[in-house]
Amino acid sequence: MAGQQSRQWPGVTPPISLTMPTEAELAANDALIAELKKQNNFEGLEETERRKTTLQTIQKITTEFVKHVYRVNKKPQTLIDSAGGKIFTYGSYRLGVYGPGSDIDTLVVVPREVSRDDFFKYFPTILERMAPPGAIEEMTPVSDAFVPIIKLEFSGISIDLIFACLKVQSVPLTLELKDTSLLRGLDDQDLRSVNGTRVTDEILELVPQQKTFRTALRAIKLWAQRRAVYANVMGFPGGVAWAMLVARVCQLYPQATGSVIVGKFFRIISKWSWPQPVVLKNIEEGPLQVRVWNPKIYNGDRFHLMPIITPAYPSMCATHNITMSTKKIITRELMRGGDIVDKIFTGQSRWHDLFAKHTFFTQGYKYYLSIIAASRTKEAQLVWSGLVESKVRHLVTDLEHEATIELAHPFNKGFDRMHVCKDEEQIEAVISGDLQYQAPNTKTETTDSANDAKHKAIAEGDANNMQMPTGNGNTETTVNGEEKHMIYTTTYYIGIELVQGPNKKLDISWQTKNFKDTCIGWANYNAELNSLNIIHTRNYDLPADVFTSDEARPARPKKKVLKKVENGTKKRNFDASELDVCIPFPAAKGAKVFEEKRDF
Repeated sequence: MAGQQSRQWPGVTPPISLTMPTEAELAANDALIAELKKQNNFEGLEETERRKTTLQTIQKITTEFVKHVYRVNKKPQTLIDSAGGKIFTYGSYRLGVYGPGSDIDTLVVVPREVSRDDFFKYFPTILERMAPPGAIEEMTPVSDAFVPIIKLEFSGISIDLIFACLKVQSVPLTLELKDTSLLRGLDDQDLRSVNGTRVTDEILELVPQQKTFRTALRAIKLWAQRRAVYANVMGFPGGVAWAMLVARVCQLYPQATGSVIVGKFFRIISKWSWPQPVVLKNIEEGPLQVRVWNPKIYNGDRFHLMPIITPAYPSMCATHNITMSTKKIITRELMRGGDIVDKIFTGQSRWHDLFAKHTFFTQGYKYYLSIIAASRTKEAQLVWSGLVESKVRHLVTDLEHEATIELAHPFNKGFDRMHVCKDEEQIEAVISGDLQYQAPNTKTETTDSANDAKHKAIAEGDANNMQMPTGNGNTETTVNGEEKHMIYTTTYYIGIELVQGPNKKLDISWQTKNFKDTCIGWANYNAELNSLNIIHTRNYDLPADVFTSDEARPARPKKKVLKKVENGTKKRNFDASELDVCIPFPAAKGAKVFEEKRDF
């Protein structure tokens, strides 16, 4: 034990406990792993081997790509032979917490003679030439994103390829990215690309036991996804942020099992003294003239509500999008998770209960805002819905200033729908929330399952770089010999929790107007292609496709019986007071009007 006490453990503070696991804790850990397997959280050996083979192929293609650029630029053979080129992975694959169908985030690193333009000009062609026949099922280059990306399906595996050019003469296979001097001379795009791998590598180096960390992180990621608190764009922690939180708890209990880490995680993080930042090591200075997170210097950093700071230089806040509402929601979910794990360790609950699906639509709220982004072409909708998604958290922040709103809860993904309309009247109805013209035999998809590269890029902040696809704004099809118009919509939902009390009016006119003005004020907005609407939706009016087959939809409350009063007139009792809801957008034909008084 003396040796354990004197050991230098990673972290900015000493461990809370060095206690070795008990038999009960080991049994709980085995039960957790069994449940994760039951939840299909681990992939089979065959798929894992296919991933390794695919990455080996991508590495060979990268080497050939660099050589090809050198040949085109007529470089001598000695430089061609030594130029190199190397791929690095990051994200869930590098952390070792990937599952069936997970993407492989991959960074292509090249020497200074190879440009980003070369990457998009030559790499796709070489990829197609060197890949096994039929291996490339889909390939989407997105060169105008802030972090340019090539998204592809390769032998059944989704791969996101990003690019970075180091200011070095060669990139051998032995190169590592830990050395901060390699960051000299990089532009913002290259620096951001390289830092994904650097952050992931640092996290793994800063946890006491990687196996324990991975077990706990698998559990926390699954829990966060099931509870719909996993989406950086919408104001929740993303994958890297959740990983850093788990890593910090691992530092505090370096000998614990994964199951114990999960239990400690909920109790420690739910009671964290925010805005005290979560850091895995002391924030370090470096050789670049770049911004490093520091609330003492930068005023904007002082407003981060739940700062979780990346360990790799230059350190940044991974959770700057969190709002007052999403902070409350995260804290509630952490407390709920802690209560369940406490019961698991006393035999009153099972790990299965921790991973129960969210109740956002079934029991979450009585009142919702539906934000409907619509376009007349599919290509335009991918961009437009991404832009609208990137602004939803700003609407949430504005709603928080309304005195009658306790919190505004954005759902962490949008719902993509396709509609078939015969005329402008039907189109107007669709963009105002009417679903009766939804295309038959089409399935509503969520934005995360669609996983489109352009949508994702602009949602994550690439609005200034992304162009709206041009078109005549009139996608037509023929149904039973009749000409029809295709309309594509993506709807985002915000649950509204009101302050308890006799609320008589909810006026969110300026919040919704400001949101719409911000979106349509985007330089690339096209009024002939795009539209935006916000409608109020009661829980019993939510569309059927936001529920799964085993979920019970909220029922419309029965009207109260009219009672006679002394003078013989009748008076209606309500479960809640009447409320004026003011949203300055026109309703669809037959839909509810938002400025009128109605019974809540």
